[in-house]
Amino acid sequence: MLLTDYLRSDKDITWDFARQCGVKHGVIRLPETPDFDITDETHWRQVHKGFTDFGITPIIIEPMPNELHDHIKAGDEKRDESIEKAFKMLPIMEKLGITTICFNFMAHIGWLRTSSDIRERGGALVTGFDLADFVPTDKKITADELWANYEYFIRAMLPHCEKHGIKLALHPDDPPLPRLGDVERIMISYENIKKAINLIPSENLGVTMCQACYQMMGEDLYRVIPELAEKIFFVHFRNATGNKYKFHETFHDNGDIAMADILRLYQKCNVDVPIRVDHVPLMAGECQGSTAGYTALGRLYALGYLRGLLEATEGRKE
Repeated sequence: MLLTDYLRSDKDITWDFARQCGVKHGVIRLPETPDFDITDETHWRQVHKGFTDFGITPIIIEPMPNELHDHIKAGDEKRDESIEKAFKMLPIMEKLGITTICFNFMAHIGWLRTSSDIRERGGALVTGFDLADFVPTDKKITADELWANYEYFIRAMLPHCEKHGIKLALHPDDPPLPRLGDVERIMISYENIKKAINLIPSENLGVTMCQACYQMMGEDLYRVIPELAEKIFFVHFRNATGNKYKFHETFHDNGDIAMADILRLYQKCNVDVPIRVDHVPLMAGECQGSTAGYTALGRLYALGYLRGLLEATEGRKE
């Protein structure tokens, strides 16, 4: 498998840690500022050059830019305009060698946690979700609307993806609950994910195997991974403990998933795709920052752990 890391487009210390851990390929988040034009190749090349000059080759975009995808998922009046802009990303990605978009279909409420200060090993702080603590919003959307919006999007997008060799890797809902208040959700089970990726058969439509999400669904990873193997385009190497109604993140070596065993399973199933760590603890000496679960020291620990497991299970270095 190809060791990657998730990196924002503005350089920070995670870039340094990634390179120092031997990471050469990036899962990148595009700029979300008014001066970045998602349809302008020059703007993309400036971002791409920042990474490659640092020794990191971008290969995956994550997430699908929210300025487009929020309208697409909601199916609002800007949907068609947003899809047209998404089309214009693809030839640019093809030229730059960026082959995959990790996308989800959580409308109005994205991945959600109700706490960011749960104590884990040694007092490290982790994020968690408890349905009892969830406060509903005034947003509304039904499962039927979501399925219709999803089909509309992939039916429009896939011919362009096939033309330019770009893969769409569907991430499950997090948490995988059927509704949060009046916001219904659909990518909440293995059966629904199978339905989603087979709705319009294409070699360019597959999944991001966020293994802890499937674990929280209550699915058996030892069944799901082999059955989805040919459709796994990207792996989020993440661990957690609990269930879909109440769970929290853990150190990667301290949750419900036997991580080395799962890596062996990927290898047994010939899943040889980019992999990155996800959702890490806040460790001593750090501040939480703008996005809980994405701090630098916890990520450094997780990267080293994953790199060691890959070397041990694959019998070779990255």
